[in-house]
Formats: sequence, structure tokens, C-alpha cells
Amino acid sequence: MNDSASKPSKVTRIEIDGDIATIIFNRPEKRNAMNDALIDELDAFFSAPPKSVTAVILRGEGGHFCSGLDLAEHEHRAPVEGVFHSRNWHRVSELIEFGGLPVISVLTGAVIGGGLEIAASTHVRIAEPTVRFQLPEGRRGIFVGGGATVRVGRLLGPDRMREMMLTGRNYGAEDGLRLGLAHYCVGEGEGLPLAQKLARQISDNAPFSNYLMINTISRINDMSRSDGLFTESLAAAMSQTSDGAKEGLRAFLEKREPKFR
Repeated sequence: MNDSASKPSKVTRIEIDGDIATIIFNRPEKRNAMNDALIDELDAFFSAPPKSVTAVILRGEGGHFCSGLDLAEHEHRAPVEGVFHSRNWHRVSELIEFGGLPVISVLTGAVIGGGLEIAASTHVRIAEPTVRFQLPEGRRGIFVGGGATVRVGRLLGPDRMREMMLTGRNYGAEDGLRLGLAHYCVGEGEGLPLAQKLARQISDNAPFSNYLMINTISRINDMSRSDGLFTESLAAAMSQTSDGAKEGLRAFLEKREPKFR
């Protein structure tokens, strides 16, 4: 019997099944376009996730992940207000990427603009055949503001991202896999089952090991070689003295699967 619950809200639906939470973007009539309410609801969840949750799946209702900024709700802001607005999006994306919970995104249909920025902050990305990755801000007279220059730019490289924005080019699932926008390319309807399988697999890891992998690897990539190696040594030493390491060693010696929780 599944211990599941559903929490209704304005623009998302959150379903919790045991220790796996699924956050569903729930404005299918808008292709799950982004607005401040969506950012607020992601903020609320990732700022204080249920203690029982060990992994999260993000997906979109109605065939699309997220089609980017809802231009119908776009507000004109003074420059200073615009900076604060963008920085708030950055803060919430940091919660997704570095909050400590592994996050898997199921990418279907539109993964555009801000939708791609959200996807790039997740740790495992699964693309179905309908997916279209695009950064069309240049066609709207605006510029990315949700972290794409850092996250998408590092996935693609700055040269390819620049061309993508200048031309409005979109990429499908296979190109996304080849370029690093996705980690898996699956058939139609196969994304969520794979996400659930991977979420279960990742949740069965030692919690502190997951935390270190989420918080250390990308930060080391920002460091100099010597600083990165030193930080790796610190992370390795901390993990080796954790309860998870003790259980992992016992399980190995006893020739059984580890039970970290």
C-alpha cells in the first residue's frame, strides 16, 4: 500500500509517495509557463521539504514541462526591481540544486527559457521524444534572468549557448542528450517510470553521500585545481567517518545490500 498524499495549490500539484515527492507543474492550458506563483511554490517546498522525503521528481502536466516566462503576466519593472526579481529566481534555483535533495526532471514538450533554467538546476534530466529545448529570449527583446548563463552555459559551453540564443534554435531529445541538456533519452511515456526507478535507486544511497555529491562536485568545478583537490580530500574524509560508510563496510563484509535508513 502506498503512503501517498496530494497537496493542491495554485500552479503546482505535489504528490508524496513514501519518501519520493513529485512536483507537477499544473497549468497545462499555459504549457506550464512560469510566473511568480510557480517560483514561490518551488521556494516553499525546497526551503522546508517534508523530513520524510529523500528524492524529488519534477514534471509538467499536459505534455509540456515548462514553456518559459508567461509573457501575458510579465510586469514592467524598474532596473533595480528587475535585479531583485532575477536574484530571487537565482536563490530558488540554488535551493533546487544545492538543497541536498536529489532532483530528477522528466522533460516533455516545451522546455523553453525559464523552463530550461529550472531543468538545468536538477541533477538528473530525462528527455522524451516530444521535448524541445530553446532559449528564445532574443526573439522577445529580453535576456535570460533565471541562471541560464551559468547553468545552461556550462552544459553547452558559452559559444554554443550564444548561437542558440542568437538564432532561436531549438534542440530535440537526441541532440539534448548529445549536448548534455539531458542524461537519458527515452520513448514516449517512459520518462516518469524511469524517474521513479532512479529516484528509488538514488534514495537508497547513503544520505550524506548524496549530500556531498550534490554540494561538492559542481563547486569543485569552480575552483582552481589545487583548491578542488583539497576540497575533495575533506569531503572524502568526512564521508569515510559517517554512519553511512560504517553501514556500507558492514554490508560489504556480510555480503548483503546496505541499509542506510
